[in-house]
Amino acid sequence: MKKVSCIFIVDDDPITVFGIKKMLRTVTHCDDVQIFQNGHEAYEAIKERQEKGENIPDVIFLDINMPIMDGWGFLDELIDLNIDEHVVINMITSSIDPADHKKWNSFKDRCPHILNFKNKPIFKIEPEDLGCINVAS
Repeated sequence: MKKVSCIFIVDDDPITVFGIKKMLRTVTHCDDVQIFQNGHEAYEAIKERQEKGENIPDVIFLDINMPIMDGWGFLDELIDLNIDEHVVINMITSSIDPADHKKWNSFKDRCPHILNFKNKPIFKIEPEDLGCINVAS
């Protein structure tokens, strides 16, 4: 089983959030799983954690289409934060528009973090989606 310090799920769809949380329980142990309805809330939480010297998330599941601040806006803001750690960011979307995949590729080229692209619905969380070390269970 994988051990992760902090996971953020940033998605306004409660069914997706429920599914991700359920799958995470089978592949990782994490005592700090935070849920956010939009990118702005998640960004502010990361900024606050960073200012207080607290752990920022190791892994983020980030929806692309959300109100207030979408996933792309969140990534723009996150890139501007000076975060030394490499965060694993799993972009999740129900979009079939090839432009979204192309945009993800352009972010991948300029983002210091690890970006994965996953289509909804998510059926399985893979080890690379967590990007963490193995710990004996």
